[in-house]
Amino acid sequence: MGGSSGLLIATDFTGIRKTMNIITGKAKVAAVLGWPVEHSRSPLLHNFWLNRYGIDGVYIPLAVKPENFKKVIIGLSASGFKGCNITIPNKEIAFSCCDEVDEIARKIGSVNTLTFKNDGKIFGTSTDGAGFIESLRDHNIRIKNCNVLILGAGGAARSVISSLAHEKAKITIANRTNSRALQLAQDLGTGNVIAWDAWTSLLGQYDLLVNTTSLGMEGKESFDFDLSKAKSGLVVTDIVYVPRLTPLLKVAKEFNLKTIEGLGMLLHQARFGFREWFGVDPKVDSETIEYVAKTIRE
Repeated sequence: MGGSSGLLIATDFTGIRKTMNIITGKAKVAAVLGWPVEHSRSPLLHNFWLNRYGIDGVYIPLAVKPENFKKVIIGLSASGFKGCNITIPNKEIAFSCCDEVDEIARKIGSVNTLTFKNDGKIFGTSTDGAGFIESLRDHNIRIKNCNVLILGAGGAARSVISSLAHEKAKITIANRTNSRALQLAQDLGTGNVIAWDAWTSLLGQYDLLVNTTSLGMEGKESFDFDLSKAKSGLVVTDIVYVPRLTPLLKVAKEFNLKTIEGLGMLLHQARFGFREWFGVDPKVDSETIEYVAKTIRE
């Protein structure tokens, strides 16, 4: 305990020492739910912000199996939680728990952020796409009329594509299973589709390349990305953030292409929930990035 300072000194799972405001019986409580959940950096990030802004609150990780998810959500809402973030594999189940969702969530059929309203209703949204857009803006990337090539056609691609389309980007989708890419373009009403084995030869047409797959993620399958046909102005982004320098970004740097790592998207997507639950719109600044980045392998 921090004595008269009114602070607790704690060590998180990475060994980083941090100070935390002592919480009271009036504390606002939020959580992240997943199966598994120990990989999540959300508790680290949200509790960092809670301490920065001196908020009486706490954010906790909860490992919840899909078969238990709905009853846990009902329990959290009834217990006075302000809301929660949802990570794999519960984003689609979370959508079915909502009384209200926004346009983006309705379009993609999943949510990653729930807010428990005072009237007992549950509001859901997906903030991944918005977080991705804010990350691009941090790097002064022009989005309107930008020619974007998306790798992947999963849930993350849905959110990213929906937000890019809202910003008037021109989108092409490449996926190993072509039928999934076609279905995604049909569901969202936007985007051309090309075969997976064709995207490398067409790189000269695009301004922005986005990897929304798990290729290159720590513990997942790797992939030999060929960027030799990319135009010199191509911006290469990866929503994977563990490791920070993914195989795709490493190759891009070898070709002297501008790169944007996935950490910025992670940090920005968290802002909406924090604002709704704790009443402050937190800043994603160099201190925030450095604090979370220390927990992620380069």
